[in-house]
Parts: sequence; C-alpha cells; structure tokens
Amino acid sequence: MRLGALEAGGTKMVCATGDETGHIEERAVFPTKTPAETVPQMIDFFRERAVEALGIASFGPVDPDPASPAFGHILHTPKIAWRGYDLAGVFRKALAVPVGFDTDVNGSLLGEVHFGCAKGISNAVYYTIGTGIGAGILAEGHLLHGMQHPEAGHVLLRREEDDTFEGCCPSHGACFEGLASGVAIEKRWGRPAVELSDRPEVWDLESRYIAQALVGTICLLSPRIIILGGGVMEQAQLFPLIRGKVTQLLNGYLDTKELSDMEHYIVPAACRGDQGILGCLILAGQTVNKG
Repeated sequence: MRLGALEAGGTKMVCATGDETGHIEERAVFPTKTPAETVPQMIDFFRERAVEALGIASFGPVDPDPASPAFGHILHTPKIAWRGYDLAGVFRKALAVPVGFDTDVNGSLLGEVHFGCAKGISNAVYYTIGTGIGAGILAEGHLLHGMQHPEAGHVLLRREEDDTFEGCCPSHGACFEGLASGVAIEKRWGRPAVELSDRPEVWDLESRYIAQALVGTICLLSPRIIILGGGVMEQAQLFPLIRGKVTQLLNGYLDTKELSDMEHYIVPAACRGDQGILGCLILAGQTVNKG
C-alpha cells in the first residue's frame, strides 16, 4: 500500500511516500508560506503518486481529537495565515483518501516507537528542543492528548541564579521554551546555538534547564525512556551534562533499572532525522486499519 506522509513544520513542509514497514520511497520539501501558496503544491505531489492514505504531523497548536468539530485544524498559531486552517480536511477532500492527523512531535514519537529507540516500549516521552520546545507522550501504548495535547514546552521552571535573561516566551517569560529553546539561546548569548559549540558556559546553563524539565517529567509520567531531538540537541555535548544533572536533581529519590543506566534512558533520536516522516506513515496506516 502506498502511503503519504506530511511533516508540516513552521519553516518547511516535508512530503514523502512510503509504506507501513517504514520504507520511504521519495520525498519533496516545500517552504512554509501561506496555505494558498504551499498547499496546492503538496496536493499535487500526493495526487500524482496516488497515495491511498495520508498521515499529517503538524506544527501547532492543533486539534487532534477526531470527535471535535475542529479536528485537523491548526489553532492559535503565531503563523497568522495558518490560524484556523483545516489542514487535514483540505487534503481529505482533495485526495479523497483517509487522513490521520496529530502534532509534529507526536509524529516523531511514533516514528521512534515503531522504528527507533523506543520500539517495544509502552511509556515514552519525546522532546523536540529547537526553535521551540514540544513533547509527545506515549502512556500505556497510547499517545496522550487530553483536552488538546501536551504543551510541555510551557511548563514553568525555576530561573537559575546566575541567569539574568528574562525569557523569550511572550506568554510566560521563564517557561521551558522561554529559557531553553533555540530562540532563547540566541537572544541570551547574541548568537545562534550552532555558533556556540565551543562555549561550555552556554551548554552548562542549557543542560540545567533541560534537566529541571526532565526531572518533572520523570516524577509526573514515569517514562521508561526519554528521547531528545531537535536542532539544539545536535550539540552532542549536552547529553552527558543533562544525564549528570538529572541524577543530581533526583538525589537518589527514585531507584529503577532505567535510571541506573542513564546513557540508555535519556537518548538522542535514532531514526537519522526521519522519525517525523516515519510517524506520519504510521498515522496514515492507522487510518486504513480503522476503516
């Protein structure tokens, strides 16, 4: 069965075709402009390849509840042209195929659960730490949505004593995203993260904020694995720093086999950047199975 995958990002849209085994046939990338500019190109891509179902993992916030009248819509996004846009509905109508829909980070989590480092695990958390911060949560084998979907990038953190940066989140200031996103790093230090690799003080502070957020995640959700992806996490020196600080902050309170092996507990994504597309293929396949 030929499945379509759309990883809808704030700067680019990645379209691909493949199948339920995770085989990716081909892909194309379109810049995220307005819906009128971007969507027709993507519809043409999938129509020409005669996909039988489509999975979409989108930037948000979005409505992922199939029972909601706004299912498949992009909600109050900072990208004004996309506010209220019925992304899933437009593709369903244009292609006349079933469409699966979820958040971009849930798509990445699905890819890792089916093909990557969380395979066979029923309780997992995936954080993407890049321009913004988001999380996907797998609880007892099911993606967690709740009243909308998790907004783990906006949990409030304790500001580190040596940090005078006020935070960059317009709603909260000193939330996880406001203090530790790629945007926060650039605003605090005056240069993008990719240009700060040789500045240990940058990554010491960054790891402290990430560790704070992960300790809250561990205590609240008790995941069996935490996966960290996104552009900021391409700084590989962060992983040992984060693992060490999480251990310090937990201070022996929890004693599990997972936490005794931090190198295999807090891990990078394992699908070589394809986790989002792979998750979209899973979403597409699930719509066929439900039908």
